[in-house]
Amino acid sequence: MKINVDEERCCGAGQCVMLAPEVFDQRDEDGIVMLLDAEPPAEQHGPVREAAEMCPAAAIRLSEGT
Repeated sequence: MKINVDEERCCGAGQCVMLAPEVFDQRDEDGIVMLLDAEPPAEQHGPVREAAEMCPAAAIRLSEGT
């Protein structure tokens, strides 16, 4: 799995951080998403998929496979 985030779309809701804190964080100054791990281990794939689905701004894009 590879993750891409669109900082321009991010509205700072923080749901991604709550669901997958090992993969996502937020900037202190404005709450915009920061990607901590663009290719997380398999045990993080479920929370990352949920974070992408729950993102109100659709700022998280996932690509599966190699």
